[in-house]
Amino acid sequence: MNNDLSWMLDSALEIPGALHAVLVSADGLLMARTKDFDKDSADTVAAAMSGVQSLSRTLGFFVEQGNLQWRQTLVEFDGGWVFLISAGEGAYLGVSASPDVDMQDITFRMQQLVGQLGKALMTPPRENLGVRS
Repeated sequence: MNNDLSWMLDSALEIPGALHAVLVSADGLLMARTKDFDKDSADTVAAAMSGVQSLSRTLGFFVEQGNLQWRQTLVEFDGGWVFLISAGEGAYLGVSASPDVDMQDITFRMQQLVGQLGKALMTPPRENLGVRS
């Protein structure tokens, strides 16, 4: 991706307890990461997040018959949480957090961020056309 969206992802870390954030493509490629999260780890997370969202979507029938839309996946660990939500067509936002994070605050911030990211992802990069005289 040409646009550096890291600064947008960093805003998710303003919530106390939020640790890292990544923006990933549906096929598991890293699109952006928070500045404090190393690229190798972010690439690994991106690939894993792709699988998590795919598995989550497959389980829709387990809730009820019909065409259900996947909204988010939440994974709990002894040491914290991983949140995964859709960030538009073919993109997903993942955030990790400590066990004491306010879940309502982090999910609200993620939804705000998705709105901002959606605008940035849909805006084509500017071309340098030069100055005409």
